[in-house]
Amino acid sequence: MDAIKAFYRDQAQYLRQEVWEVARQIGEHPELGYKEYFASEVLSNFLRNHNFEVKTGIAGVDTAFLARFRGTVPGPKIAFLAEYDALPEVGHGCGHNLIGAASAGAAVILSKSLELPGEIIVVGSPAEETSGAKVTLVEKGIFEGVDAAIMFHPGSQNVPVISSLALDALEFTFHGRAAHAVAASHFGINALDAVINFFVGINSLKKQIPHDMKINGVITEGGTVPNIIPERAVARFYLRARKRKELDELREQVIRCAEGAAAMVSAKMTWQKFEFSYDEMRTNLTLADCFTRNLRELGIQHIAPPQTAMGSVDMGNVSRAVPSIHPYLTLGTGTEIPHTKDFAQAAVSSEGEKLLLRAVQILAFTGSDVLRDKKLLQQIKKEFRLAK
Repeated sequence: MDAIKAFYRDQAQYLRQEVWEVARQIGEHPELGYKEYFASEVLSNFLRNHNFEVKTGIAGVDTAFLARFRGTVPGPKIAFLAEYDALPEVGHGCGHNLIGAASAGAAVILSKSLELPGEIIVVGSPAEETSGAKVTLVEKGIFEGVDAAIMFHPGSQNVPVISSLALDALEFTFHGRAAHAVAASHFGINALDAVINFFVGINSLKKQIPHDMKINGVITEGGTVPNIIPERAVARFYLRARKRKELDELREQVIRCAEGAAAMVSAKMTWQKFEFSYDEMRTNLTLADCFTRNLRELGIQHIAPPQTAMGSVDMGNVSRAVPSIHPYLTLGTGTEIPHTKDFAQAAVSSEGEKLLLRAVQILAFTGSDVLRDKKLLQQIKKEFRLAK
């Protein structure tokens, strides 16, 4: 280990309790997406106390923030992504308290270097569990000029290279005409019949699409009482595919299916997106290789091969805008199941503290490599251009 990384390793140890206190407070005070006022304040204050410039409420999102620290000489600009929203009734069952604290902690540790090139930013990004704010932050230009975006996520294995599924969240509304269900049923147009036809059509469509495409839906409105023909019925669907292009094609198939279902009963159909669309995660392999080397630098040898998460993450949208990684690191024994209270408890336990120290060190090492190694950064950018 070179002298610079040894310095960062020692700084992580020195700040260990302070960074853990950030994670513990957020973990014991869970807040839902776009309501993370406490978590945003805790992280912002921690960064301010270490001489970061912090701007809150960025991109029109109350609980988003941007923290900035400029080095002593010009150089690259790297972003650490902080997440800090919790799950309903579960708390931090995805370990976002550790994610936010690790990104902020790594940034602070890098800032302690007397000869830091470039610029470090920490992007506080709310609501990953619901309608991810990273989509808005990308659209509002927060990542313009950033050379690399880095974060980690607690999980069951050490996985430097992940991909995820692109996601569209669509709401379909079927418009019919109300009538008495017995005395004047022939005057009615049954919107619920249309939505049922839609589900039948979707079930047929599922048999014709590849197994890695997913269509999952529920009926959210279907009428009020049995003796009135429903004039309005609503269904919501998540559509997923490995690539955005494939998902765009699937979305058109589903829309045609909804149009056909409406036509069968002479109803009308409208649709809209009810949550942000996520692109698939494109891990920058050069940056992930750097992360892997730093895992081994700390003596971690159990490293899993690339994996595709069968869910969707808003970091996918960031990865379209800037070279990015979203690796997983093992929490505890790796047996706790995410999105459960057991996982939330592990995230505020001594096992969570151990993982946090490891994550802070590896993120700091990786950020340092990007800031200081010009050849590495050139390779990262070249891969990103070719992937686009």
